[in-house]
Amino acid sequence: MNFRFQNLLGAPYRGGNAVISGDSLLLSPTGNRIVATDLIHSRSITFPFEAASDLSRLAVSDDGRLLFAADSTDKGRVFLISVPSRAVLHRTTFKKPVSAARFSPDGAFIAVGLGKLIQIWRCPGFKKEFFPFHLERTFADFSATVTSFDWSPDSNFLLAGSKDLTMRLLSLKGKRSENKPFLFLGHREPIVGAFFALDKKTGTSNRAYSVSRDGAIFTWDLVEHMDVDGDHVSPDTKDQNLDVDGDDNNLIIKFESPTRKRKQLEDDEPSKLPWRLRKKDFFMQAPARLTACDYHRELDMVVVGFSNGVFGLYQMPDFVCLHLLSISREKITTAAFNRAGNWLLFGCAKLGQLLVWEWRSESYVLKQQGHYFDVNCVAYSPDSQLLATGADDNKVKVWTVSSGFCFITFSEHTNAVTAVHFMANNHSLLSASLDGTVRAWDLFRYRNFRTFTTPSPRQFVSLAADQSGEVICAGTLDSFEIFVWSMKTGRLLDVLSGHEGPVHGLMFSPINAVLASSSWDKTVRLWDVFEGKGSIETFTHNHDVLTVVYRPDGKQLACSTLDGLIHFWDPLDGVLMYTIEGRRDISGGRRMTDRRSAANSAGRYFTSLCYSADGSFILAGGNSRFVCMYDVAEQVLIKRFQITHNLSLDGVLDFLNSKNMTEAGPLDLIDDPDSDIEDGIDTQTRGKLGQNLPGSMQNRGRPVARTKCLRIAPTGRSWASATTEGVLLYSVDDSFVFDPTDLDMDVTPEKVEEALADDQKQRALLLSLRLNEDSLIKKCIFAVSPLNVPAVCSSVPFKYLQRLIEAFADLLESCPHLEFILQWCQELCKVHGHYIQQNSRALLPALKSLQKAITKLHQDLADTCSSNEYLLRYLCSSGTKV
Repeated sequence: MNFRFQNLLGAPYRGGNAVISGDSLLLSPTGNRIVATDLIHSRSITFPFEAASDLSRLAVSDDGRLLFAADSTDKGRVFLISVPSRAVLHRTTFKKPVSAARFSPDGAFIAVGLGKLIQIWRCPGFKKEFFPFHLERTFADFSATVTSFDWSPDSNFLLAGSKDLTMRLLSLKGKRSENKPFLFLGHREPIVGAFFALDKKTGTSNRAYSVSRDGAIFTWDLVEHMDVDGDHVSPDTKDQNLDVDGDDNNLIIKFESPTRKRKQLEDDEPSKLPWRLRKKDFFMQAPARLTACDYHRELDMVVVGFSNGVFGLYQMPDFVCLHLLSISREKITTAAFNRAGNWLLFGCAKLGQLLVWEWRSESYVLKQQGHYFDVNCVAYSPDSQLLATGADDNKVKVWTVSSGFCFITFSEHTNAVTAVHFMANNHSLLSASLDGTVRAWDLFRYRNFRTFTTPSPRQFVSLAADQSGEVICAGTLDSFEIFVWSMKTGRLLDVLSGHEGPVHGLMFSPINAVLASSSWDKTVRLWDVFEGKGSIETFTHNHDVLTVVYRPDGKQLACSTLDGLIHFWDPLDGVLMYTIEGRRDISGGRRMTDRRSAANSAGRYFTSLCYSADGSFILAGGNSRFVCMYDVAEQVLIKRFQITHNLSLDGVLDFLNSKNMTEAGPLDLIDDPDSDIEDGIDTQTRGKLGQNLPGSMQNRGRPVARTKCLRIAPTGRSWASATTEGVLLYSVDDSFVFDPTDLDMDVTPEKVEEALADDQKQRALLLSLRLNEDSLIKKCIFAVSPLNVPAVCSSVPFKYLQRLIEAFADLLESCPHLEFILQWCQELCKVHGHYIQQNSRALLPALKSLQKAITKLHQDLADTCSSNEYLLRYLCSSGTKV
């Protein structure tokens, strides 16, 4: 099937600077991808492209059409992206790490900070060019890394701050040799923000602000008699009586070459100085450091974030504190205004948290936090609308698949969550954890309504529930037992013993009450839970069994072993049907500590398996960057998905660079105490998470690219993969696929149009189904009158039912003609109900998609009707009282 990457969940923010394009589109870097969040419609989407490594710097043009993205490597790879189409327009490499970037107000230039340099590049357009980036000017006057800059409203001047404790005014007018920078001195720590202020009366910038890491903000005023060109000071300034007695409020900063020493700058005549320090203000958050700031020019407001999780909003130039609040205990790594200035954006990389706050109403517009440790497990709800995730941060999150938003987080677990499972009623969720508990969550009231425990502490790593939802089973890591509880009473019913290793796989048969379990003792066992007979069948393997799954019809069992094989068993007859050897398919990617090449490296195996809804293919993923899709009947590899191309992760490259290998080991494993890398996922120390398990290792070096869990949606239209970078969603993309089912010389789009013109609606629908063109099928459906729907349904052949049901499911989610489409569905079920029941396995994905669409539609209409009912009752009661 044509699965393509759709979205990334579980990690909305990983570090770098996030920006708001326009008023409502939030753009944030997430690993080597960019996530766009629509703050109005509460929907997020991930751009389809991938960078070669983690992205750390974003800049968006004032019109919101172009996005500049730079990665965190020393090569300075840069992408210019069209925001409306989410496509990469141009790529280039600056050969130095990008520390800051900003578009000019007119969109003609991009200022890029490259270490101690500032380069001004002409902004590429939407046309194809051999080398679209043209360098206009380079400023090399800094003695330390450039941290921030701001353009003047007329795009002629650039205000830049750096780690050398200075802020400089750079001019783009005139010749390069004549334009010397103005220096602003006085800060005691590196500059975090440099901003031009706007004079609303004249429309010019005669004031500037500089913000340093120690929480100081300096206000600078332009001397009135400075020449317009900014090159010289008018002679009449010599008559001005300026006070330079050392008072901070009257300290004059002169126009001079940056190579002059600070003492010489302070001793020169004040008549040559066009800028002066008006006043100093301090945010008073010591010992915390100021880590992020932004300025809104029209409102003349400054927002700042600190390392203790406190943010402040101040009205300038009077330095009036409007808000001072704490949003976390961790460092705020990004802060920004939207274009209108009514929303504030804050990001905390260590917690993976993004907040959008409306300061006028003091309410949250967005509050999203991903898992800040590895995601261990995922599970789809029966209607495929929700996705649950559990991670090493002890949290369980539930996401809406269509919007990509997390709407509830359960944090009662005290250790890593290892398994999650939706109940068949779609209203409750189960989770198992290493803290020794299995918890049941109510998705209506958002509470933990049942907790299952054991007489002595155990660590659970697998979870299963029967079809009726009455029995809950969990496998342990330490005691090698399977515990069985009653869902209604919460009592422990039975303890299944027999395994001699950790039980990492559990699943109930879809057709009976038989429980399958896999263990590291090289066996798969079948248990009769309800009859209490214990183990009724044992399948022996040559290596440790890592996971086990049932086919949806219950007539086949698949399990993966440590040698990279997938074994398929007949659970009814107890015989081995066939085996797929996947070692070569999953191999690839050499880790920095590997002594062998990627082709010869051992230890590649599948840790997660999942059947499709119809059981025709199976997905397999493990400790590799690949996810493999196999045809079950033919035992052949259909497709191999690469979950990431991010070189910031380990195990992505097939060949390592020998230059990175030293006598002390790989360079990536050597700590650099002078590194300026921002706090984020890659720099966190996970420790042992309280597990202290045999074989556990410290988190040294880069994270390893791997897949921990795979799940296919019950509709069969999408699947989710829990990876190192988060939860990747893949869905079927039929928009560019031409797949006719019964093509002939007479089956053409022109013939369909002719049939519609001749009022032969039935023939037109059959031709469009044979052509399998989505737009033509929908056009023919709407061309049939409601009175003729039963007759047309009776003439549809059986082999086209699945395609027609898929079209109905798609139309219910997008078109307003609900009653008409529901009439089609009703008549189709009346006419072909017996065939649908007999072939439910083959039609299951299409039927699940139709059920999902109808359920969502029912919920939306129920909410609307309830709201209208309450409103009418209120109006009627109000009219009676009057």
